Amino acid sequence: MSSSQVEAAIERTAPEGPLVDVMGGSARWQLKVHDHGLVALVDVMPRLVPQGKTADFAIVQAARVSYGQGTRQVNEDRGLIRYLMRHRHTTPFEMVEFKFHHVMPIFVARQWIRHRTANVNEYSARYSVVPDRFYRPTVQYVRRQSAANRQGGAEPVDQATAQQFLEYLDRVQSHYAEYEKLLEKGVAREIARIGLPLNIYTEWYWKCDLHNLLHFLSLRLDEHAQQEIRDYAQAMFALIRPIVPVAAEAFVDYHLEGLHLSRLEIEAIRSGAALASDNRRENAEWEQKLKRLGLDRA
Repeated sequence: MSSSQVEAAIERTAPEGPLVDVMGGSARWQLKVHDHGLVALVDVMPRLVPQGKTADFAIVQAARVSYGQGTRQVNEDRGLIRYLMRHRHTTPFEMVEFKFHHVMPIFVARQWIRHRTANVNEYSARYSVVPDRFYRPTVQYVRRQSAANRQGGAEPVDQATAQQFLEYLDRVQSHYAEYEKLLEKGVAREIARIGLPLNIYTEWYWKCDLHNLLHFLSLRLDEHAQQEIRDYAQAMFALIRPIVPVAAEAFVDYHLEGLHLSRLEIEAIRSGAALASDNRRENAEWEQKLKRLGLDRA
């Protein structure tokens, strides 16, 4: 078909009522994180929704196409979205997408990139000079290695040790001037960058559908996640909540503040006996669940 034939064949439908911008006409919503970091929401799909609706509308729209006559018993959008979340019918949540601009330390980005469900385009230190921006934690963020969790920190270390660590960071960051001098002498950016520390900032554009974004948040808002990436996850959740308030509420109720019970745990509740597991970590997690349920047997 020629372009004129395609143009003539396109069917255009006017909206039944006025449409509104879910971001209120703003180009971006932005929250500062730490010293130089930020989380910015730069776009949403759908951006335009019927007046009186939020982007939750797209979830309902997709679900009713998929379920057909089966949704007639659900006479209210909120009830349908909560049903979908409870029963893990995830496809309708993929109909909403968010595009973010993130600025974060490289060590946070390397954790983040393990979530392989987003489209990402990162600042390239091969093409551009890395800006002089470093993450410097507060004294309270300098944590002691956890005895129970090999990959995490627990409570803050003593004041003297924390100050010693911050002085160490100062010495590391002082080498940035050498990076600049070597660039001036002609060392390629792709080589010069390899001496930069992990607390220097990078940035990217990150686009993800709501289903996979909520999975990311369920892991990175967890109390076992590293505090620095939790701070970014909290900012992201704060930005999307006004866009999909019903889905966000269901996520909190059924996942973020919900509780998953294994077969062994269900049997322990029924019998009143100890958990039938010889795994120390599993038993410790069970004790924490009992406390949350108000069933602590200590």
